[in-house]
Amino acid sequence: MFAALDLGTNNCRLLIVSSGQRGVRIVDNYNRVVRLGEGLYETGLLSEAAMDRTMQALHHCAARIHRRKSFNLYAVATEACRRASNAPFFLNRVQEETGLNISVISPREEVELAVTGCSTFLHDRVLRRNRTKTLLFDIGGGSTEVAWVRIDPVRRKQTLIGCCSVPVGVITLREQFKRLTLNEYYQMVDFVISKITEFERVHQIRAEILREQVQFIGVSGTVTALASMILKQPKYSRAAIDGLMLETTQVKDMIRHILVSKFNKIYDYATVNHSKLHYLLPGCAIFEAIHTVWPVEDIVVADRGIRDGIIAKMLDNKLNKANKHNFDILHSFVKN
Repeated sequence: MFAALDLGTNNCRLLIVSSGQRGVRIVDNYNRVVRLGEGLYETGLLSEAAMDRTMQALHHCAARIHRRKSFNLYAVATEACRRASNAPFFLNRVQEETGLNISVISPREEVELAVTGCSTFLHDRVLRRNRTKTLLFDIGGGSTEVAWVRIDPVRRKQTLIGCCSVPVGVITLREQFKRLTLNEYYQMVDFVISKITEFERVHQIRAEILREQVQFIGVSGTVTALASMILKQPKYSRAAIDGLMLETTQVKDMIRHILVSKFNKIYDYATVNHSKLHYLLPGCAIFEAIHTVWPVEDIVVADRGIRDGIIAKMLDNKLNKANKHNFDILHSFVKN
């Protein structure tokens, strides 16, 4: 058994798989919105309410893990725990109450795990369309990660050319722009653009886009939600979304539809619940900013990320035991 836990600013996610002679299969998959980073932008602290919500989810995760007789676990925390001054206190509490040892990873580690989790798409001939580079972005609750990747199709390898972590996510952006008027929506777009232009200046990605050499991959709840709306799914289906290729004009048309509906008070946002717009619109603003700077014509939607990258590394470690000393993110959890 292999278990990966991703404690983000907005969500707590757990994935457990088994590996045997018949291959790899998913045993358990858990995802709970906890909003751990709610209020962090203003106070620099994890609030009591946010920590209590998150503890409930982590108790559920621990119970699911404890039911397995033999497993390997790696649990990580990202932007909220990187930024909050009381994060060490919270993570100590988590370990004492649940036994879960959660490591705070760096932005680069976060990017690398997201890229590894999407490696199947990087080397899929249909999805890659013979392009030599990939621009991958992951819109989180507290930050947005961007990865610029070189593809080696012969060896089926990828190289991370560069990455950046923008301290802007759906929660922090929503708290920064409280009124969320139409004018503020476009202010959000401009704000995010100002945060990523330096990365473009250094790597000249736009020039590669003009030469049609760039694959575009979106990893986030924002992108998967928009894809589900485009497909008019009555209920979200991961099987239909993960690996879906869309024209970016379809995504931007859906965003226009949401904006018109929202600000003209016409509550018919396809399949999206009105309450979800609270964080969907900041995500849309981040997507628009990214696509404004890097206008790729199509996008691969990925319903995967850090957890999948952790599992992939664990499986690779199992298959390559000689390299075990090189893999320092495999932790064993022993129930007391």
